[in-house]
Amino acid sequence: MPLYKTITVNPTTEVLVWKITESFENLAAGISLTAHCQSRVDGMKSDLHKRGFMSVRHLLKEKGYTDFDLSYDQNGKPYLKDGKKISITHSYIFSAIIISDIEVGIDIEKQRDKILKIAHKFTPVEEYRTIANEDALVRKLTMVWGAKESLYKSFSRPGVRFLEHIYVENFSLDEPESKARVSAFDKIEDYTIFFFEFEGFTLVYAIIEA
Repeated sequence: MPLYKTITVNPTTEVLVWKITESFENLAAGISLTAHCQSRVDGMKSDLHKRGFMSVRHLLKEKGYTDFDLSYDQNGKPYLKDGKKISITHSYIFSAIIISDIEVGIDIEKQRDKILKIAHKFTPVEEYRTIANEDALVRKLTMVWGAKESLYKSFSRPGVRFLEHIYVENFSLDEPESKARVSAFDKIEDYTIFFFEFEGFTLVYAIIEA
């Protein structure tokens, strides 16, 4: 499938989403990988993970990049060789990237009931006890989890804890955005968070505030 969705956040920030319907062989055709990334793909046991990995290379191609333009720092955070910031995510049948001149993070999560069992590990649960509808609660907690994942990726420091160091300002399901802060190791970063839901998935991206 071609590009699923493009979101122009501002003149220097763009989100691209891919719906993974192709086979691994089709996705791999015409895509060249660095030796390191080829080794990573060869070591993947899950066909879905392989397809997700390759679909990200198609998203890069949409913006004129190849796998050879992508590198990773000592914490595993990706970056582009031209100095642009990038964050990457894939979950089941969707993958996405965000590219910007400033620090960003992105995450896609499938909306699943199991999040109710782990909510206490990543957010103060009392903030959401007023939501009686279970489907709505799953949606909101998925948004919070996705927000914290995207913030974790952007902040990119070992030892950051979702419950202790990452705060997401409360929001309603009707609001497409919120504010957030990461405070850890004598460093504070403030972000704006954006939410987008589709086909039972939640896309969240975070953009650092100046």
